[in-house]
Parts: sequence; C-alpha cells; structure tokens
Amino acid sequence: SSDELGLSLLGNVLASCLTTALTLPHIQFFFQVELDQEKGLEMRKWVLSGILASEEIYLSQLEALLIPMKPLRAAATTSQPMLTIQQIETIFFKVPELHEIHKDFYDALLPRVQDWSYQQCVGDLFQKLASQLGVYRAFVDNYKVAVETADKCCQANVQFAEISENLKVKSTKDCKDQSMCSMRIDYISQSFFFLHPDYPLLQDALRISQNFLSSINEEITPRRQSMTVKKGENRQLLRDRFMVELVEGSRKLRHVFLFTDLLLCTKLKKQAAGKGQQYDCKWYIPLADVTFQNIEDCESNPIPLVQDEEIDAMKIKISQIKNEIQREKRTTKGSKVIERLRKKLSEQESLLLLMSPNMAFRVANRNGKGFTFLISSDYERAEWREIIREQQKKCFKSFSLTSLELQMLTNSCVKLQTVHTIPMTMNKEDDESPGLYGFLNVIVHSASGLKQSLNLYCTLEVDSFGYFVNKAKTRVYRDSTEPSWNEEFEIELEGSQTLRLLCYEKCCNRTKQGKEDGENTDKIVAKGQIKMDPQTLQNKDWQRTVISMNGIEVKLSMKFTSREFSLKRMPSRKQSGVFGVKINVVTKRERSKVPLIVRQCVEEIERRGMEEVGIYRVSGVATDIQALKAAFDSNNKDVSMMMREMDVNAIAGTLKLYFRELPEPLFTDDLYPNFAGGIALSDSVAKDSCMLNLLLSLPEPNLVTFLFLLDHLKRVAENESINKMSFHNLATVFGPTLLRPSEKDSKISASTTLPISMNDSWSLEVMSQVQVLLYFLQLESIPTPDSKRQSLLFSTEV
Repeated sequence: SSDELGLSLLGNVLASCLTTALTLPHIQFFFQVELDQEKGLEMRKWVLSGILASEEIYLSQLEALLIPMKPLRAAATTSQPMLTIQQIETIFFKVPELHEIHKDFYDALLPRVQDWSYQQCVGDLFQKLASQLGVYRAFVDNYKVAVETADKCCQANVQFAEISENLKVKSTKDCKDQSMCSMRIDYISQSFFFLHPDYPLLQDALRISQNFLSSINEEITPRRQSMTVKKGENRQLLRDRFMVELVEGSRKLRHVFLFTDLLLCTKLKKQAAGKGQQYDCKWYIPLADVTFQNIEDCESNPIPLVQDEEIDAMKIKISQIKNEIQREKRTTKGSKVIERLRKKLSEQESLLLLMSPNMAFRVANRNGKGFTFLISSDYERAEWREIIREQQKKCFKSFSLTSLELQMLTNSCVKLQTVHTIPMTMNKEDDESPGLYGFLNVIVHSASGLKQSLNLYCTLEVDSFGYFVNKAKTRVYRDSTEPSWNEEFEIELEGSQTLRLLCYEKCCNRTKQGKEDGENTDKIVAKGQIKMDPQTLQNKDWQRTVISMNGIEVKLSMKFTSREFSLKRMPSRKQSGVFGVKINVVTKRERSKVPLIVRQCVEEIERRGMEEVGIYRVSGVATDIQALKAAFDSNNKDVSMMMREMDVNAIAGTLKLYFRELPEPLFTDDLYPNFAGGIALSDSVAKDSCMLNLLLSLPEPNLVTFLFLLDHLKRVAENESINKMSFHNLATVFGPTLLRPSEKDSKISASTTLPISMNDSWSLEVMSQVQVLLYFLQLESIPTPDSKRQSLLFSTEV
C-alpha cells in the first residue's frame, strides 16, 4: 500500500524508505514446523541477508538526500540563499530522523546475521522499528506539502532543479525501480521464517504495524486495482493497448494507457535479458482536456500507407519462421536455434503490428495540439471514444504531473502486472488455439430492441495475424425498428478467433472531410463480438447465436468449413449446368472460347462496378449468389435481367464461385506444382521463361479464359484510386481460386505435418498462389502472337 506514496522526484527516494518500515512488519512469521535444523538455520540467514542488502540501498538513498541538505541549509543564512530555511525544513522533513532509524536498525542487524545461530534473536530490532512508526506518520502527513514545495522550488530556481535532477539520476542508479522492493517483500512474506525465541516480539511488532497501516490506508482500495491521485481519489487503469502513433509522418509503436482521469502515451524500451518491461513516457492529456479531432481541425497529415505487397511479405516470413520453429521442436529441445527463431518471429510480428493499421484516431489537448494514432478497426476506435466520453462525464478537473510522477505511475502498472504485452504468437502458450483457417459462412438474420425506426446496416470484422479486418456489409434496411436482412456471407479466416459485428445508422449527409479522414460518418448504434469456438464450429452444422449489445440483439447463424475441406470440388448435379462442370465441356457445348457465365459477369461488373469500393473483396449476399448460380445452371435466358437488379458484389461473388467450383482449377492440377516452383525462382530471366512457358502450356479453354479474365482485372485496377483494388488485392482474391493443389497433394501435406504447422503451410501456399497471379497482372502484355491473341479473345463464335 505504500506504493501509492511514491509519485514525485523526492517521493521516489523518500517513499522507498517509508516502504521498508511499513512492510517489514508484514513479514509472515509462520508457526513451528519440524524441519532439518541446519537447513532452517540457513534459510533464515538467507532471508535476513536479503533484508540487509535492501537496507543498504535505502540508506544510500537517504544519504544522497542529506548531502545537498547541509550546504542548502548553510546557504540559507547568506545574502543569496537558494532556498529558505522553511522550504528546506519542509522538503527534507524527518529525513535525518529516518536516516538515523535505518542506520541503527542496519548496524544492529548486521553483526547478528554475521554471527548467526539457531538461538540468535532479531525480534527486538523489529519491535523497536515498529515503535518508531510515529516518525513515518509525521512524514506521511507532510508528504503532499513537501512534494508541492519541491516542485515550486524547481520551477523558481535552476540550480535547485539541477540538484533535484542529479538526485533522480543517482536514485535510478542505486535502485532500479520500486518494483524491486515489491519483489523483495513478496519473497520475504512467502518464506518460512522460523524464529522460535522471537515469536512473541515479532507478533507484537506485527500488531503495532498493522494498526498503523490500517489508519494510513483506510481510504486505499486494493493495490492491484488503483493508484492514488493527489486529491485522494482512486486512479484506476481502465485499459491499455499497443497502438501506432503517427509522428512527423513516421509510424511509432506506442503503449497507450487510459486511466480514469488521464490518457498516457508511452514508449516501450528495448528489454534487456532478465528485465521486465520498462517505459519512457512521451505525453499525457488529462481526460478533462481531451477532444476528438476530424480532418477540419488538424493540419493536413496524410497517413503513410504501406503497400499490400510489403504486408504480405511480412506474413510470409512469419509463417515460414513458425514452420521452422515447429520443425526444430520435433528434433531438439531447448535449442539455441529455437531462441534465435523466436527472436526473428518477434521482430516480424512487431513490424506487422507497426505497418498494418491505416485508420486514423485523432485526439487533442486543451491547447489544440493533436495526436494521431493508427488502428485497424472501427470497432476499436469506437471503444476508445466511448470509454473516454463516459469518464469525462465525471467532471475531472485539469491537472499537471511531473515526468517522474508519470514514470512511476507507468512503472506501478507494470509492477502490479495489470498491463498487456505486445500481441505476438511468442507470448501465447503452446497449447493455445492457433485459430480457425478456412471459410466461415455467416447469416445476419435480424435485429431487435431498437427504440426508434432507423436506416440500419451491419458490418462484420474478423481478426487475422493479430489485427482486425472488415469482411462484409449488409444492405441498408430502411425505416424499421426490427430490421430483417437474412443475408449470408462467406468470410475467409486466417487464424481467426473473434467475430465482431457493428450496427450503423445510415447518414445521408456524407461530408468530404469524413471521407478524407477515413472516418465513417455513419453513426455506430451498437457493437459486439463473440469468440469463435473451434469445437462448436467444427461439426459443420449451422450454429445459431445472438449478439447482445446496448439493449439491441442481432441474430446470427454460422457454419465453418476448414481449408482442407474447402479444397474438395463437388461435381455439378446438373450435367447441363456450368457450375462444377469442366471448362472444356462448357465451352464446347456453348461453342465459345470463354464460358458465357464469365463473359456476362465481367460485362455487368464493367458496366456498373468498376468504381465500387472493394469490388471482388467485399462479400456479396449468399442468397443472391445462389439464385444466380441456379439461373446459370438452368440456362435461364432472363439471367441478364436478374443481374441488372442485383447488387454488383453478388455478381462478383458468382464469378468467384464459378472458378472455385471448377472440378479442376484453371491452372490445372498437373501444372500447379510447376507454377509454385517457378514463382520462387530468384533468377529473373529463368523465372520469366519458366512462367510464360507454363502459361502457354495450359489447355486452350483455360488459357483463353484466363487471358480474358486477366484483361478485365487490369481494367479494374486502373480504378484503384476509387475502388481500392490494386493488383495485389485482386491477386489476393483470385490467386487461391485459380491455383490450388490437387486434393491428393493436399492430403499428403496434411498427413505429414503438425496441426499448427499445417495452418502455417496453408498460409505459405496461399501466398505463393497470390504471387503467381500477381506476376501475370504486373506483366504489361503476355508475349503470344498477336493474331492468335486476337482470335482467342475476340472470337465471333457464340
């Protein structure tokens, strides 16, 4: 409980002295236990030696304070005093007495420990220490005035400020931080301290100190929950998270702490071996002064975007390192190689955490100075705003804290183990779930509990590689208190564990500023999340669930398909259909170079979907996709009219589904291993030759269809500034659909790897597929004879 006292420059030194006297009486002197006498004697000496070592540190800190006190007191009687006598007595109140108490205790304890025996007693020393607690009572009562006086003197006198800074540095060198004190106390209280002759004296010392602590700490809540602020209120840590701050155009990883009265931004120092987390405090804002900025309130501060290729390269490295670690675990235990790989993994995951978020969260202080964080999820941004606004209703007044107070506040959070670590794989236990890999079908049924009619829509987010990504959006259900969407979406999962749902009220007046800032001007009405339980979802049946949030309930159904199972290609039930039928059969039947379904979907998308944000990436409504699939399979002549009335994302989803359900992928089972090997070649000339020869080796219907699709995707990417679909984004969507290993190869791979390694292998394989398609998208042209290309793509045959 004395931790709460150390919140200032002098408090860092003085309160640590107080800690000794307040906590030593808390030593638990356990009842007699029959143990080996020699072993028990050694244990007791070991405990007392630890107390002596700590006392040496406290004495050195007190002596450091006494050194400047004497010349300051002497200078106070001169014509130009640095401090007045009254200021000196206030700041150094009871310090000489504290030094004398501790010096007497140390000098008396040292010879007894050096001449330790089973009959040696120390209880009288602890009893004497407890009887002098009145000195500490006086020190505590004067503490606030001493701190305020010291702060004022530092501001008024440069020389005294330098002296104070030197004391701070010396204190830091002598005593790493106060967490050392807590560790020592914990080990003492948990030790078997058997001092038979001392028992009555020690019990009396314990009683005295407990009475004293009860009087001094009666207003303090359990120390794992709060820290004391100046007014005696409880300062609680509400939440903390690693976030990316934008500083002069550069991304910086920060650990942000939100307390009940302030927002604190810190930097995690590089951790030395065997040391815990240590921080530098960068800035803070009292919650009373926090405002939220939009693009109009701050200077032009564009977000430095990281190319998707770079993000994927990090993911590839992470998956590769994980695979290497799994291989090493199967061959060796405690290997230095594993430690080296874990270090590499830590570096890559930290880099991914730093580079992946692109959504701005802007705050400012009362002077208008703005700070910008980058986060990946609108859900998280809303959480931070809500909790800050809720705390601001409690009307905290503005205040100021010294740098040391901030440092000690942060250190106390770390010491009390209330803070999070960087969200990395290496911080997880080996038996923790690696998450789900595959496809999640989600039906958003309906919402209830709205108090007024709204234009409502929902979005779905899932986590991937430690951050959240928006995956689907329902249509807007207008003017209703009970919207009923009944829309199904298919979401790809990459080690995902959590599904988030956000409900938005559609706002008509979308401002230009909101768009530029990355802000969604639509209002978040409710938000909630659920953990995806692998055991529940693995049974392949639909699972119904309800997400309750702010009095609103949204009904969902979910069904999971593992990545291994999703590779299985089901033949069409209708031989006259197109889905699940070999591409050469369809083109021969239709007497066409490119299947009609591909042509029609592409034409409709190019007619009205080229500027659709996230075209091909955003999931279409599954019921619309199934309706189009049925129409194409039955050769419905009205399919063109159906498509004109449907959401363009459903048409894009139908095209993707067609390629996914081909009995054999467009790049064929036989050639797939060669494409995967060719893209990995380091020699650019050899790669070009290999990839182009492989492409021209495809069967003619496959080649023509791919070239037709390739031209279309390039035209989509020409509108990247509007639709946000770059070559890389398109390759990410279509690569795993056009290139897949055969089921036979997949089963062999799965049977020879561990479960977690298999998931990382899937990730590597998917990224390889993406790279193959990206290679062809980035080629200016495919060097095939022009006459053949023209005849292939623009045949008049129907």
